[in-house]
Amino acid sequence: MSTRKISAISLFTGAGGMDIGFEQAGVNIVFANELMPDAAQTYKINRLNAPMINADINTVMPLLKKFNDVDIVFGGPPCQGFSVAGKMNPNDDRSKLIFTFTDVLEIVSPKMFVMENVKALGELKKWQSVREEYIHRVTNLGYKCVPIILNATEYGVSQKRERVFFIGIKDDKNDQFDKNIRELIEKQKEIAPTIKTLLRSLGKAGTDRHPNTCTAKITFATHPIMRKSPYAGMYFNGQGRPINIDGYANTLPASMGGNKTPFIDEEYLYENAKCDWIVSYHKGLCDKTIKPEFKEAPSRLRRITIKEAARIQTFPDEYIFCGNKGSIYTQIGNAVPCKMAKVVANAVIEYLNL
Repeated sequence: MSTRKISAISLFTGAGGMDIGFEQAGVNIVFANELMPDAAQTYKINRLNAPMINADINTVMPLLKKFNDVDIVFGGPPCQGFSVAGKMNPNDDRSKLIFTFTDVLEIVSPKMFVMENVKALGELKKWQSVREEYIHRVTNLGYKCVPIILNATEYGVSQKRERVFFIGIKDDKNDQFDKNIRELIEKQKEIAPTIKTLLRSLGKAGTDRHPNTCTAKITFATHPIMRKSPYAGMYFNGQGRPINIDGYANTLPASMGGNKTPFIDEEYLYENAKCDWIVSYHKGLCDKTIKPEFKEAPSRLRRITIKEAARIQTFPDEYIFCGNKGSIYTQIGNAVPCKMAKVVANAVIEYLNL
């Protein structure tokens, strides 16, 4: 089996979450492109001599012609146009960027590609025609393409984040590619740690080592919409939801930084409390022993910090983020969890080396 160094181009790179996973798998990234200046600076400051071009992808197409011997092209085109959390607008310009990705494949002609996007693109009937058109285009370029939906919690990430990975191989005569690549991914399954296990070593927020970076108030809804789970429903104002410390976070959104930032019971996280205050409050509302009123929540409830959000996304603790707090939260929420990316990269590399 060959163990040569695999080369790759990174597109829609963001802060580099997907790149970290590919780098950890042993991939040499020879070119990266990102539109947002803060994210591009984050990428560069964490990598000496980073091959990052901060520009609109359409303006860098001519530069890509010299990379026609690259092994992999990977990236996660903006997904807001397809996301069930967004407007699901097929005319959103960002929805067209998955086809810009195929334009790069036509120019570079890599041996394999990996395109990440929201789960909806991989399974919803609403996007079936888009999905089929994407696969049709890459098939015409000589690729077999398999869309694989993965749940991050099954691969060591403490976050219920589901994403589709379109994985393609060029001029491959193996009719078992779909089966083989799935097996190479699934053999890497790893139970994720709970949020409590993951975050406790950071220590309480409010120190130099662990700043409290989001101070958006948490208030109660006067007309709660209840669900069976204390971590569902809408009984707090704003779109930020409580996190189950004994379980996993929901998908961290790019809109974090204000009242859309998820929150936790800090006293319970550090075992100074016997139970999660959120669970007790939910039970009181259900039992009608507590009457909802519009007021501020107790101080033991707080929004997650940048350090915590980054760790939930499996960024290394030493990773440096550039920009203001809002920009940093957005960079983290937009990222592919590093550990999830590494799993896919490992599978792609192993297939290439077979």
